[in-house]
This record gives sequence, C-alpha cells and structure tokens, in this order.
Amino acid sequence: MSRRKTERLLNLVICLLATRRPLSAEQIRQAVPGYDRDGDEAFQRMFERDKNELREIGIPIDVVRDPWEDEPGYRIERQSYELPEITLEADEAAVLGLAAQVWQRASLAEAASGALLKLRAGGIETHQDVGALELRVDTRDPAFPALWEAVRDRRVVRFDYRSAGSENVRTRTVEPWGVVSRRGRWYLAGFDRDRQAPRAFRVSRVMGDVATLGKPGAVEVPAGVDLRGMIAFPDEPMEERVATIRVRQGTCEGLRQLAGSVTPGQDGWDEAELVFSDPERLAGWMASLGADVEVVSPPDAREAVIGRLKGALT
Repeated sequence: MSRRKTERLLNLVICLLATRRPLSAEQIRQAVPGYDRDGDEAFQRMFERDKNELREIGIPIDVVRDPWEDEPGYRIERQSYELPEITLEADEAAVLGLAAQVWQRASLAEAASGALLKLRAGGIETHQDVGALELRVDTRDPAFPALWEAVRDRRVVRFDYRSAGSENVRTRTVEPWGVVSRRGRWYLAGFDRDRQAPRAFRVSRVMGDVATLGKPGAVEVPAGVDLRGMIAFPDEPMEERVATIRVRQGTCEGLRQLAGSVTPGQDGWDEAELVFSDPERLAGWMASLGADVEVVSPPDAREAVIGRLKGALT
C-alpha cells in the first residue's frame, strides 16, 4: 500500500471517528485530504474502495439514512471501534513477554515490539520474572514473511517449489491454512489446488518470490484441521550427492577434513568435493563460513545458500 493511500485511509478513519453527526460523501470529500476534488466519478470509485478496505480489516463504518436528507451519512461509532480495557494476570503478561522474546530475532520482531509497547502504554508490565529461560525463533527463510502475511490475510498464494532431493522446480497454487515449525524448520500447511489435496511445504524450498492471488478473506480454513498433524511425517529420505565447493586457501580445516577430496586451485582458492543429502543443512553450514566458501554445484544447494544469505540481510 502506498504512503499516499495509507495517509488517506488514516485521515478518513480520524474524520469519521471525530464527527458528532453522520457526514455525507460530499462532506467527506471536502474534509479528507487525498480525494480527487475535480472528478465526481473518480471520487466515488475511490471512496467506495476505501470503505470496503476499511471494513475488510475490521473497522465498522455505519451508514445512516436520514429521511430529511437526500444522501446517506457515514460515521464510525467509537464504542464499536475501540477495544475494551485489557486486563492481564501477572502470569499471562509474562507469557506475552516471553512470546515477544521468541520473535526478537525473527522477521516479526518489529510487530512483537510494537505489541509490547502498546501493552505497556495501557499500564500492563510484561517484563515478569521467567527465570533463565530464553527462546529464539529463526525465520530467515526469504519466503516466510510473504507466506505468513498470506495466512493472516487468508489469501491464495502461488510460488515455485523444489521437491526434496531433487532439482526439479514446479509452480504450486496453495490456499494457506497456517505456518508451523517442526524440528527447527518452517512448513506451510494448506490446500494444494494443483493436487486437489491438503499438503505441507517446507518454507526453505520455496524458490523466488511468493505471489498472492485474489482478494483477502478468500481462503476458508476447515474447522478442526490439525496443522501439526499435516507435517507430522518422517523426514523424506534423500539420496546422497556430491557438492563442489570452492574453499579459500588456509581456511575451513573442518570442511577440508570431511571432504572426499580437495584439489589445489588458482587465485587463492581450492576445490573440495563434499557428500551431502539435505541442501538446507548444507546451506546452513556453508552460510556460517561466510566469504571463505562458495558452493559451485549442484544448483539447488547453491540456491539454498544464496537464500540463507539473502534472508540474513532482511
């Protein structure tokens, strides 16, 4: 959403909250910055879209019809808009504080910090004593934020997906039901439209950008669906393969000892051959070695490393 549109929607909400009487569309047009004051049709289309978007995110806009007026009026009832007072017990506040710690290093860190700030502004102390327990969740997979937002907004997604132990990449269209963590890995659970069946997808195997299709609210999550049960399967067996890795001379002794062979190279680099089965595990190791290694092949292992490094930058 553009900054201009965000400001217009915010101004519209403030205007409809502040008014003591319902305002007509023309009065709103004159009072809210950002509306086109030259073209009537353009304003009507924009105003209708804005009303629909605000209602989709849960902001109640009332339509009031006065028999003495030709046009309906609009307003937002403060009682319907405002949240009730939040009261939490000490242990409940502690759990929220611990949950925010979990996301501290993840892509949702900003949202978690903002939620705690709002609770503190309401007089709720979230820094309760939870002992030495400290949790972290790693969501550095580049596709995670887009998939999480699609689950939140209940929107269909389309992405390229690489199957386990294969370099084949296929496009999947999925109705997302949830994202679930299992053994340190994130999975998207949902309905695969291509296979016409529920499926789970490892987020780290999503290649490239995630596209959203249709309008928010289009996905219906089946009642009673067991998201964890959808991914509670043994890890898919993967065949062993050989990765070709460039290693900077004089570095990475551990890698060199595990490599099947190390061939002296040029320009300060050697070439190692390393047996692996899971590209993601290999990528995690290689990414931790930084600029001292470069995965040359196979392509899926190289892409997995690139994905890890890009995720670390976001």
